[in-house]
Amino acid sequence: MKPAPFDYLRAASLDDALEALRQHGPEARIIAGGQSLMPMLNMRLTKPAVLVDVMRIPALKEPRLDKGALVIPAGVRQAILLDRPGLARDLPLLAAALPWVGHIQTRARGTLCGSVAHADPSAEIPLCLVALQGEIHLRSRRKVRRVAAEDFFTGMMVTDRADDEMIEAIAYPLRREGTGTAFAEVGRRHGDYAIVACAGVVDGTRMRLAVGGVADRPTARDFPHLDGSALDDALNAFAWDLGAGDDLHGTARYRRELVRSLGRRVLEQAIKVARGDTHQEAVPCHS
Repeated sequence: MKPAPFDYLRAASLDDALEALRQHGPEARIIAGGQSLMPMLNMRLTKPAVLVDVMRIPALKEPRLDKGALVIPAGVRQAILLDRPGLARDLPLLAAALPWVGHIQTRARGTLCGSVAHADPSAEIPLCLVALQGEIHLRSRRKVRRVAAEDFFTGMMVTDRADDEMIEAIAYPLRREGTGTAFAEVGRRHGDYAIVACAGVVDGTRMRLAVGGVADRPTARDFPHLDGSALDDALNAFAWDLGAGDDLHGTARYRRELVRSLGRRVLEQAIKVARGDTHQEAVPCHS
């Protein structure tokens, strides 16, 4: 299929993009990498009147460190960030998850902010943002605001972004000393959408597990330090609370079992990383 007709605006500045959103509101869509938006346009799942291309805006090109976080503007491609020196040191969870995002070809074009805007509940980038309690930086002609990741994702491909706002950047808190993280997912093939993805964060006071591919948005839960049957019980309760359903890729029962088993493996790996027993990496799993 081909997309419905639309106008195309190549924004030369942030002001150009924001003015287009102000004028056209719900009829406008931001396009950057286009790896999520273009298939939706071709299938006519969305029919904007105007596409606003932000990839030529210099202010949106470079990640920056700011107040203990890595701020990633809307024009930063996934492949560029994956090659960033020090990423595995500063954000080991994201460094472990990014190779699971699509394929080399899609990462060369896709942006991190685009994945967050698309808000697929199986996507790795939003999952890591929720796990690390990051923020989304939104901007419009009216105001600038920051939204916590857990509040930004409100449903299946639905977010808190207003029609005249764009995601200017996302911010991931940098790893703190004594914190361990780990990531794992199961899909039909490497690069496919995750049937279940888990991101774990462990520090001196808590264990945090974020799960994607089960509920209608990435969802996290904090636990005290648990092991043995106490951890099994906590993960089982979390698995049931996520409200898994059946689809072509897996049953609800299978997804609950993956939350229990994959969640335990991820948290155990994160504990080892926090103790310095091993380095951060994606937990091996079968696709």
